[in-house]
Amino acid sequence: MLLTDAGGNVEKAEKGIIFIDEIDKTSRKSENPSITRDVGGESVQQSLLKIIEGSIVEVAEKGQRKHPNATTTKVDTTNILFIVGGSFEGIEKIVQKRQAIPAIGLGVDVPDIKKTDINEDFEQLKAEDFKKYGMLPELLGRLPIIAPLLELTKQQLIEILTVPKNALVKQYQVLFDMDNIELDFTEEALLAIADKAIERKTGARALRSIVEETLKDHIYNVPDDPDIRKITITKQCVLNNETPIIEKKEIS
Repeated sequence: MLLTDAGGNVEKAEKGIIFIDEIDKTSRKSENPSITRDVGGESVQQSLLKIIEGSIVEVAEKGQRKHPNATTTKVDTTNILFIVGGSFEGIEKIVQKRQAIPAIGLGVDVPDIKKTDINEDFEQLKAEDFKKYGMLPELLGRLPIIAPLLELTKQQLIEILTVPKNALVKQYQVLFDMDNIELDFTEEALLAIADKAIERKTGARALRSIVEETLKDHIYNVPDDPDIRKITITKQCVLNNETPIIEKKEIS
């Protein structure tokens, strides 16, 4: 793909950037190698070792599968920047366990376990935590920089809903505008949508499904009434699926 995006220019591709997503899906089932480990996932990590470290790889031409008779192009990966990412669900528990202070001996008071914010745990991530999660130490050694992405705040989720050119709220406003109906969301409604997204713990991905759940009945029913000029989505519409505020056209 990198070679294709570079227009087949090998020299240009050798200075490119490759992002590998969902690397956590290749982790072992357990920290210790055993018959229960995820052999398929580990083999993916093994195959990435030399590529990330820097080696000559043969890349099949676009649209072709790599086989002995396929036409290939040699690409040096030494200067290619590799960035890997993943959700690593549950890794915060490994961090908390590492930071816990053990209480040993009779009569020793067991300290209260401080419930930390998940963002605080992410900021304390170390290579050893990824190793316990199931990543190969050899692969971790080739990825020297750890850059945790913190959970989105409520305000950031609202900005995603409203600010970008193709923001969800703007998309639905255009959809309603096709029927000459103005669509509006109160600030409380936007906050409620953000709160529900945080509860679902799926980040910004939850926003579309929540907005869709809130508007699904109105998308199909409201256009049938030609007298409707504007509908306003309130907090109760989001939380309890109540009827929005509907404004009718003035009859002259």
